[in-house]
Amino acid sequence: MGWGDLGAFGEPSKETPNLDQMAADGMLFLDFYTASPLCSPSRAALLTGRLPVRNGFYTTNGHARNAYTPQDIVGGIPDSELLLPELLKKAGYTNKIIGKWHLGHRPQFHPLKHGFDEWFGSPNCHFGPYNSTERPNIPVYRDWEMVGRYYEDFKIDLKTGEANLTQLYLQEALDFISKQQASQQPFFLYWAIDATHAPVYASKQFLGTSQRGLYGDAVREIDDSIGKILKHLQQLGISESTFVFFTSDNGAALISAPKQGGSNGPFLCGKQTTFEGGMREPAIAWWPGHIPAGGVSHQLGSVMDLFSTSLSLAGLQPPSDRQIDGIDLLPVILQGKLIDRPIFYYRGNELMAVRVGLYKAHYWTWSNSWEEHSKTGLSHESSQNPIFMLILANGELVPVLGLFGMARRGIDFCPGQSVAGVTTHTQEEHTYLPLLFHLGRDPGEKYPLSFASEEYQRAVEHISGLVQQHKATLVPGQPQLNVCDQAVMNWSPPGCEKLGKCLKAPESDPKKCSWPH
Repeated sequence: MGWGDLGAFGEPSKETPNLDQMAADGMLFLDFYTASPLCSPSRAALLTGRLPVRNGFYTTNGHARNAYTPQDIVGGIPDSELLLPELLKKAGYTNKIIGKWHLGHRPQFHPLKHGFDEWFGSPNCHFGPYNSTERPNIPVYRDWEMVGRYYEDFKIDLKTGEANLTQLYLQEALDFISKQQASQQPFFLYWAIDATHAPVYASKQFLGTSQRGLYGDAVREIDDSIGKILKHLQQLGISESTFVFFTSDNGAALISAPKQGGSNGPFLCGKQTTFEGGMREPAIAWWPGHIPAGGVSHQLGSVMDLFSTSLSLAGLQPPSDRQIDGIDLLPVILQGKLIDRPIFYYRGNELMAVRVGLYKAHYWTWSNSWEEHSKTGLSHESSQNPIFMLILANGELVPVLGLFGMARRGIDFCPGQSVAGVTTHTQEEHTYLPLLFHLGRDPGEKYPLSFASEEYQRAVEHISGLVQQHKATLVPGQPQLNVCDQAVMNWSPPGCEKLGKCLKAPESDPKKCSWPH
């Protein structure tokens, strides 16, 4: 989901009344960031409070490459990492994840082995359908065992976009909250729905209800679900003892826009990039009776802060035996304070950019490669525009509207947003002379400051000192996203025997994963 997808952040169709009301009753964070422009690393960062380069959710197979956890990935969240639910257990919390886990699907990476007590959802996103020979359909789990597979037992209609998954996830959340309230048990609920990830889906009652098409339908259903969850907390009388935070794992995927992607508002590019559109997220904190209504914060925040903030709420201290990148946001939320801290924008193993205050310095720029961007092919689906062909007729060349033709169908993470020297299709290093933007005057990163200006020199000198300090103390974790093997895919997850859904795995053939972006 993108920064510009909610009415509270300026989306013009105003189709998110519940999230907008959540913001009116709580606090908006306008400068809130994920830790990676891609799903798996950002989720690992949220649950560990640590940058992906520290917790292992990156690759060294190629420089500055995005990587995640597809079905054939061998790695996942290491046992050495301490996840938020593991620590909350010490304070007596019951922990549940609903929706997408995405931190590895092999048995040792199961969320119930990393602090969660309950799980209803999937280890991967809802890609498919697959034919079960080259690759299996993604399993859906209830706790330790699968209860079916996407497309087979949990239907997703790719033609209409209809799927009931968000409603299932909503009911799971309501039931879990009711159970914990009845037993007077403190709880942590990680509600990780994925309806706005392509292929986008929504339930029948929301299909066709948005001005924004299917993607808007999905956003409206998520908004409606969050409204029901907040109302449920209020009806149970526990809203004043429940802290709720809403955000996204990365910016809107412009590669699948406009039909399957959202809006990043005024910001440059989207998912997969370390420009603002890829990493600045909508964020709302809600805690009636504690957070003053209608608050707006310009605190530089991060999903990693949810780790430290949650521990603080539970009366716990972060682990002292490792570097924690998240900060406790309670002084910001409850007292309106601003905490001086940098934001580090990583892409794989490379520090691409740093934000300090209103200044952002790019040490590397790269949107995506020319090879991927410029792919062409014979396809009538590769362009949204009609293709004109020149046909030889009676000795003359005549332009004809064609159904087929050579059209670019490559990957573009910044459609319609090319900025010369900034949105580069080759990896460009700016280590010795960073590109500097003032995000207050130029949130779209279109106008780099003059290298010769006093403002540039003063800001870069300050930021460079913080970068040197960061790199001097950085101890990268063992990369988990380097090796892929078809044999480790979801062929026979636990519980498949009971359902008759076990599939035969191919011979193990581990290889280096290919990460073109």
